[in-house]
Amino acid sequence: MSEQTQGRSPAARHGVVIVGAGMAGVQTAVALREQGFTGSVTLVGAEPHQPYDRPPLSKAVLLGKAEDSAFDVDFEALGVELRLGLEVTGVHPLRHELDTADGPLPYDVLVIATGAEPIRLPGAEGVPGVHLLRTLDDAERLRPVLARRHDIVVVGAGWIGAEFATAAREAGCAVTVVEAADLPLAGALPAEVAAPMADWYAQSGVTLRTGARVERVEEGSVVLDDGSRLPADAVVVGIGARPATSWLAGSGIELGEHGEVVADASLRTSAPDVHAVGDCASFPSARYGRRLLVHHWDNALQGPRTVAANIVGEVPAVHDPVPYFWSEQFGRFVQYAGDHARADTLVWRGAPEAPAWSVCWLRGDRLTAILAVGRPRDLAQGRRLIESGEGVDAALLADPALPLKKAVLQAPG
Repeated sequence: MSEQTQGRSPAARHGVVIVGAGMAGVQTAVALREQGFTGSVTLVGAEPHQPYDRPPLSKAVLLGKAEDSAFDVDFEALGVELRLGLEVTGVHPLRHELDTADGPLPYDVLVIATGAEPIRLPGAEGVPGVHLLRTLDDAERLRPVLARRHDIVVVGAGWIGAEFATAAREAGCAVTVVEAADLPLAGALPAEVAAPMADWYAQSGVTLRTGARVERVEEGSVVLDDGSRLPADAVVVGIGARPATSWLAGSGIELGEHGEVVADASLRTSAPDVHAVGDCASFPSARYGRRLLVHHWDNALQGPRTVAANIVGEVPAVHDPVPYFWSEQFGRFVQYAGDHARADTLVWRGAPEAPAWSVCWLRGDRLTAILAVGRPRDLAQGRRLIESGEGVDAALLADPALPLKKAVLQAPG
């Protein structure tokens, strides 16, 4: 183990305890074994279900095309102990001990991988017909709603709202999406990029109400702040997520402004022998010169390799990936790589009214982010350019017929 384990043997009695049985937690357990860790590994999950992947919940599972999305991992063969349906309520880093519903659980090394939890709509708790879409149980409750082709109101036009609206229209439901901002994906994308996406809703038969706030939710309807009333057999809330870290209160583990665990470049926390990975943790990115909090699947896939390397090895491994995610919505495959927060130039590749187009963000002559709609080759080549840090010619980038890799600036001489 690394210095972080303060001299404990890799075969120490309590081994590694991972809290959170989603993608980040499962992949940490897998990576530990792949990298040669021979001590005990315990994976603790609050849900009773076999660990499962979340992206299919808003697609195949929701539409009844799949019963579940359990990971294809043989935990018994890996020698990983599963503790499912067990809620962790606190941690005592100095004692190396967790508080759980079953009593104290000691650890030598702790990995926090509790992910994020959906933000609830104030005043809607307990109202019949109000749903979230985060867990397998949520998807199973919503599946018969779609099957009955109900009138559905979706609160929030972010990624999850768009994906659910897509599935609901595919199921034959009448769908209205209510968004407080003036455009969908507000905060995630600049207005000029998000604006064309508003048209996708109408093209798919979805009513989009922007600049509209929910005043209250009643059984059978949603009342907006302008007094209008929307019929709703069901209401699906998709207004964002926050790191699931409330159980860390009083632990002394440093949390950031969004409630996330503050990790260093090696995904270690402020407490000894405690690492954090996935949606619940932020990390400093040397690539982007700022701290990143990434709520996407790919980050939960890549981070565990770093955590495992730092538990098993002596030389610190660094986590600084190019963030990546995708979304399937309204018949379009949308991909994003990078971080555009500090970009100073935006370049369009193709017209936004076209079936396929891309947007590139640059800082100086370096590509920092790319959004690709129906152009997976752009995304793949753009991601490699971001990783390499090679300079690019903005004028060449703007030609959608030219492969992105052809826009690389030639070295002098």
